[in-house]
Amino acid sequence: MRLKDKVALVTGSSRGVGKAIALAYAKEGASVVVNYSTNEQAGQEVVKEIEDGGGKAILVKANVANASEAEELVEKGIETFGGLDILVNNAGLSKPAMLLKMTEEQWDTVVDIHLKGAFFCTQFAARHMTGKNRGKIINVTSVAGIVGTVGQINYASAKGGLLSFTKSAARELARNNICVNVICLGIVSTDMTEKIRTDEKLKEIYMNRILLKRFAEADDIAPAFVFLGSDEASYITGQLFCVDGGYGMI
Repeated sequence: MRLKDKVALVTGSSRGVGKAIALAYAKEGASVVVNYSTNEQAGQEVVKEIEDGGGKAILVKANVANASEAEELVEKGIETFGGLDILVNNAGLSKPAMLLKMTEEQWDTVVDIHLKGAFFCTQFAARHMTGKNRGKIINVTSVAGIVGTVGQINYASAKGGLLSFTKSAARELARNNICVNVICLGIVSTDMTEKIRTDEKLKEIYMNRILLKRFAEADDIAPAFVFLGSDEASYITGQLFCVDGGYGMI
């Protein structure tokens, strides 16, 4: 198993992309800190699935945009499993609105969760990782952060910010043998993208942008996270990996 004896924290892992990453990590031998902010039952189901498969996991409630909760999330994982080797900053949400109608609350909520949350979790995790002189931090961005999108300027701005955040963190933490990378996803089959995938007009628009002509499933995106979290990726840092079916090529 490629992540045997590793400890991984995946923010926003009670469902969707985060759940897929958490399950893939557990399958590869990692002990996993599963995080949720609102849906405890969904988080418990992820933990149960991991444990039923012979893995180890704990569930921790935390709003990563809150500094004290983010710190407690990281510390709980370290306290339970004796360390932290991999952090995946995946937590996110969407509050769509056109630029001229977007409220300050819609802007702040989305930017705080995606960008400030990644900052807090990275800061607290890196403090532990620097002491061990090793670690992997993987941020999750979107094609929206590269090419922009209509009706979600808050989301696109936050995701675009994660690219620069990743490169800056990689430069600062390289001296401590901590690798920081970012994975760019396209349209993944989750609750967040249900509207795009079920509305025939939207589906046609987005499908025309995807070179492989299909939306991603969990099995399509999980291997990239396993690879970057493994020892095989110990000489890779500051890089953008696109797992988007070719969306960003258009």
